[in-house]
Amino acid sequence: MAELDTSGGGKHKGGKVRSKKQSTRIDLTAMVDLAFLLITFFIMTTTLAKPKAMDLAMPDKDEHTKDQMDIAASRSMTILLGSDDKLEWYIGEPGKSAPTIDNFGPDGLRKTLIEKSKEVQQKTGKFMFVVIKPSDKSKYKNMVSTLDEINIANIQSYGIVDISQPEVELLKKDGLYNDNK
Repeated sequence: MAELDTSGGGKHKGGKVRSKKQSTRIDLTAMVDLAFLLITFFIMTTTLAKPKAMDLAMPDKDEHTKDQMDIAASRSMTILLGSDDKLEWYIGEPGKSAPTIDNFGPDGLRKTLIEKSKEVQQKTGKFMFVVIKPSDKSKYKNMVSTLDEINIANIQSYGIVDISQPEVELLKKDGLYNDNK
């Protein structure tokens, strides 16, 4: 039982004769019970930080899908994820436009996505489609960073596909496919 004793100190000798004071005793049991009930209530009703996840819809791996949509090469951008936190991108078909080596961040991929999206919108009147092709030398965080940059740049349509051998050779040629890992 919790209690608070507020009695006076020791006895003093001499001086005036005073009446003896009774010690005041306060029972704190109810207050302690209430405190624990409140703590329990707030712990049980508090919501902890929920993990934030980005929705990603992936198509079936079925080769015979009939719902494929043809997209003009002039409004498609391909991003190749290489090693050492680097990437390479090109507009259109591989080999027909010069690839550009870039990095992640506001002055890298994000700026490129925003600028190219506006260019495609002005030229064609349609949205830009981004194709992401991670290599086996890229890191998972690079894929997540790419998806974050696409989300920040407000790109509505994108896809994640396997990288082809000519594109791996392109990464090797540009020094973005290091085998020393």
